Amino acid sequence: MGTNSKTIKCKAAVAWEAGKPLSIEEVEVAPPKAHEVRIQIIATALCHTDAHIINPKFKEVLFPVIPGHEGAGIVESVGPGVTAFKPGDKVIPLYTPQCKKCKFCLSPLTNLCQKLSRVKNPIIDQELMEDKTSRFTCKGKPVYHFMGTSTFSQYTVVSDINLAKVDDDANLKKVCLIGCGFSTGYGAAINTAKVTPGSTCAIFGLGGVGLSALIGCKVAGASRIIAIDINSEKFTRAKALGATDCLNPRDLDKPIQAVIIEMTNGGVDFALDCAGGSETMKAALDCTIAGGGSCTLIGVAIGDKGLTISPVELIMGRTINGTFFGGWKSIDSVPKLVTDYKNKKFNLDALITDTLPFDKIHEAFDLMYQGKSIRTVLTF
Repeated sequence: MGTNSKTIKCKAAVAWEAGKPLSIEEVEVAPPKAHEVRIQIIATALCHTDAHIINPKFKEVLFPVIPGHEGAGIVESVGPGVTAFKPGDKVIPLYTPQCKKCKFCLSPLTNLCQKLSRVKNPIIDQELMEDKTSRFTCKGKPVYHFMGTSTFSQYTVVSDINLAKVDDDANLKKVCLIGCGFSTGYGAAINTAKVTPGSTCAIFGLGGVGLSALIGCKVAGASRIIAIDINSEKFTRAKALGATDCLNPRDLDKPIQAVIIEMTNGGVDFALDCAGGSETMKAALDCTIAGGGSCTLIGVAIGDKGLTISPVELIMGRTINGTFFGGWKSIDSVPKLVTDYKNKKFNLDALITDTLPFDKIHEAFDLMYQGKSIRTVLTF
């Protein structure tokens, strides 16, 4: 391509400081270095994590930064040593790397890679490339990467171990959701909780991740799926995706866990917390049945105080676990998930409530803050 080895000027949304809206700017994107790939982003969805980093309560983010981590695009050029990708390939950037060489990647017990095992927080600790420099410049200043992806830029540069090649006929405006929200929720049910046929499930939080977890429970064969959210407007969509019961804690005269225990004669087999926050995590654990109930934590709330539990709750046979990117080994699994979508194993389209041009990114944030969207896809 004509841009190969050249710096590209393009549009991006830059967070200059906490507490301020993103600013659409012209940025310069340097060519990829060794084992790096430069991508033209075609579509990127908006996730709550992108809003978290500009929240003043989230103290550890380095600014300025280009957010975005749920995108899909086309390879524009590759750096030296890249063998798995070529210009023109359709790809999904991954915030969960897979080097396929470290002890973590070689283990069937985890989907983490050694690249992530060394960091304190994967949300903020992939802010530079391997050589500790950025490929982004704006107004003469270096701009940090975000989660190794920075999909809120028309062009971005990622490591070749943070990238999955997908089918040539993949609809990038749909499969971009597989870059985070869908894979996380769906995999939490399938891989981490390992929901079983005929089981009962409770899902806390019906955003993109929660509804994806609901899809996972349905695909796994759960017989009863209780969907919980404080926004009752989400219940119609939840029922369409397979929820058998919907509960709004604000409409109840007793704690949500007590209601669920009564409904299920002792508690659910599987609870998945997709909202976060100490009260919700505690409710999710409490509503699982003794002698085998499983609670999976997915959501993370800003400023959360954590979960306080009594050992007795676990001694009585409950288990609690967490999931990262739904337990998928990213490079291996993402192409298969794209194929599963094409084969109609699950319905990604039901999660997309709005599609907007990238210039309307502020409108997309407003829809999310107001609880009016599940996933808004932004297109360049």
